[in-house]
Amino acid sequence: MTGELEPYIHGRSKRESERLSYQAGRLADILHHGTRYPPGSRVLEAACGVGAQTAILAVGSPEAEFVSIDLSSDSLSVAKERIDTAGLSNVTFQQADIYNLPFESESFDHVFICFLLEHLADPLRALKGARDVLRPGGTVTVIEGDHGSAFFYPDSKDARQVIGGLVDLQKEMGGNALIGRELWHLVNDAGFSSVNVSPRCVYADAGHPDAVEGVRKIFIAMVEGVGAEAVHRGLVDREAWNAGIRDLHRTTEAGGTFSYTFFKAVGIR
Repeated sequence: MTGELEPYIHGRSKRESERLSYQAGRLADILHHGTRYPPGSRVLEAACGVGAQTAILAVGSPEAEFVSIDLSSDSLSVAKERIDTAGLSNVTFQQADIYNLPFESESFDHVFICFLLEHLADPLRALKGARDVLRPGGTVTVIEGDHGSAFFYPDSKDARQVIGGLVDLQKEMGGNALIGRELWHLVNDAGFSSVNVSPRCVYADAGHPDAVEGVRKIFIAMVEGVGAEAVHRGLVDREAWNAGIRDLHRTTEAGGTFSYTFFKAVGIR
């Protein structure tokens, strides 16, 4: 990668930006629990996108200094507007390539990476680059999902085929939608020590209406967004796709349940 955007399977539409913003807010307590940076620390946020995670990080650690990077100038503009609107002053933005970070070695105390590695052809290279810019004793935090962790009731062959179509599509585009289960070995292989991975589970049923809404607006919306491309590439036929989406929505209705697991890894330089 030499300054070119890697394929982002979900696109960069306004709808996707809104989904990412909702996702960040809805999952903040689950994903960011335990992530706080001390006053005066310098933190690199890799691939900040539209700044949905950036705002949560900056509010949670108001006396830390964040440098948030992304390759997309359009995304950076949206992120900067979000941070300015929120009145936050502890974030600076820079257009940069995760594979070729334009920073001196050992220039950051911490690195934060969220929902990036799944889209990369070479996630280990990205993690090694993150390690290079960390000071000794600094930490890397990596958060990724794993679509193979989606379990639901009523079970449905079509729903599982739809999720499998998304996994296959991301693989064709050079990514890995099952990367959550690989974080421990990836972070270790990149040279970090004391690696700790914690599963962050989302569960929804009729007794958890907020979680049910999250399943619809985050996971199902994400799957729906790649339907045209998955069908176009012949990964799923249109009839099965429509049936699978209907069955995914059925899991959020009366008597249905849905579970999904994110994985959060922390390692030390």
